[in-house]
Amino acid sequence: MAASCSDSKPDEPQTDGGTEGDRSMSRSDSGSGDDSLDGLSNHVPRCPLTPSLSPRKRTTSQSKTEPPLLRTSKRTIYTAGRPPWYNVTGTTFKEAFVIGLCGGSASGKTTVANKIIEALDVPWVVLLSMDSFYKVLNKEEQELAAKNEYNFDHPDAFDFELLVNILRKLKKGKSIKVPVYDFTTHSRRKEWKTVYGANVVIFEGILAFANKELLKLLDMKVFVDTDSDIRLIRRLKRDISQRGRDISGIIKQYNKFVKPAFEQYIEPTVQVADIVVPRGGENFVALDLIVQHVHSQLEKREITVRSALASAHQGQPLPKTLSVMESTPQVRGMHTIIRNRETNRDEFIFYSKRLMRLLIEHALSFLPLKSVSVETPQGSIYEGKRLCGNRITGVSILRAGETMEQALMAVCKDIRLGKILIQTNHDTGEPELHYLRLPKDISEDYVILMDSTVSTGAAALMAVRVLLDHDVAEDKIFLLSLLMAEMGVHSVAYAFPKVRIITTAVDKEVNDQFHIIPGIGNFGDRYFGTDAPSDWCESDEGMEF
Repeated sequence: MAASCSDSKPDEPQTDGGTEGDRSMSRSDSGSGDDSLDGLSNHVPRCPLTPSLSPRKRTTSQSKTEPPLLRTSKRTIYTAGRPPWYNVTGTTFKEAFVIGLCGGSASGKTTVANKIIEALDVPWVVLLSMDSFYKVLNKEEQELAAKNEYNFDHPDAFDFELLVNILRKLKKGKSIKVPVYDFTTHSRRKEWKTVYGANVVIFEGILAFANKELLKLLDMKVFVDTDSDIRLIRRLKRDISQRGRDISGIIKQYNKFVKPAFEQYIEPTVQVADIVVPRGGENFVALDLIVQHVHSQLEKREITVRSALASAHQGQPLPKTLSVMESTPQVRGMHTIIRNRETNRDEFIFYSKRLMRLLIEHALSFLPLKSVSVETPQGSIYEGKRLCGNRITGVSILRAGETMEQALMAVCKDIRLGKILIQTNHDTGEPELHYLRLPKDISEDYVILMDSTVSTGAAALMAVRVLLDHDVAEDKIFLLSLLMAEMGVHSVAYAFPKVRIITTAVDKEVNDQFHIIPGIGNFGDRYFGTDAPSDWCESDEGMEF
């Protein structure tokens, strides 16, 4: 993902263009209401280094996404997924690589940042701007700003405490909320932008190197060095053409605030830079060196999860957090039907749905309940039970996990739903996160995580990690699956011992292709009636692309 908070001063709005703005999305609220996977378009090709686009007007700081993706009118799919950022214990193993970009106003920092993103050709890149972290002005300060008498180039104009806290969480892989600063009112908007899932973070701002705690979070420090005359000319062009300001007013502000701030606070920080880029976005040699270094650092951080899961926990007893539905003659009979390769699609769907309904009813019995008293129509008091907590949210692992949503909605009225798409990378064999849409404020909910089958547990492990990154409590996550392999049960329980695992049956073996034995076959293909082509198929867990 490439999310950005655009660059300019509060007194220097730049265009945000309607077309590109419409494409923006936050990482945990992406996608639209209807989630069909039909009609996927072709891949978006790699973008090489290209000359910068003309600046665009804007009045607020923003988070935007420009990753490799597939688009339909209903859903956005990331074609280059995010590989595991955690190890087999479920602990975050690799932090995001953070590049700090510093330089004077109008030096071309955002242009350099965008060109680095284009040349990296890496998914899940976050561009974070200091412009989002201007302090909220009081009445007196707002009056000064209206008269261009407030110094937005001084360190005191920024909320460094909030900035350091957010960047630290983003570096650790957590979901964060970035303030949206309104430059017309010099205040923060009520709605903050949610950003999640960064392999690389590019942080840019005029004072990016001015705070010691901030410097500790930067893995690479780049100073964009542009001649002061060029920077002044850019400001003149921008403010005259876009804001209708007169030359004398622009030069007065430049001499009073911009130039002194650059000489006192910005220019001295070039000493801490790892790389100095003269001429900004036009210096393709410097940009190529930066891109090569970032690629080498990312390669060093690559880890494998699925192969490690396959060799772990062999011979261990099943965990106490596992609950297997009682294998009654009725349940056994339904398993016989759906496991039978000769069963037609209509019967497969019918009996799968019956099992799903039973599984969800069984899972709800593990939710904490509190005692309540109600009065019956006859005037008597009945001592009953009620859910102890705010809400229940269902999250399905696409595509097969989506088949369980209907049964969940039939049992839980007005339940909120989220979706996670995890695909297997054929080259690495690792699961990759491609799509995510979670309801807002999910952190307080009990979450029912649904997948039709779980073999090694790699996809389930990634989905649970995503929920934890969004501050869902581990003991509030319930993993539901029609069929699981012992390997998958152990993998999830070992990494997340507080997650409740609930299934209708557990099979002992997983073959070399990570399919459950004896298993149920390719659940998604059997349920949806699809014969997966060679480049798009679904395994026993997740999807392969």
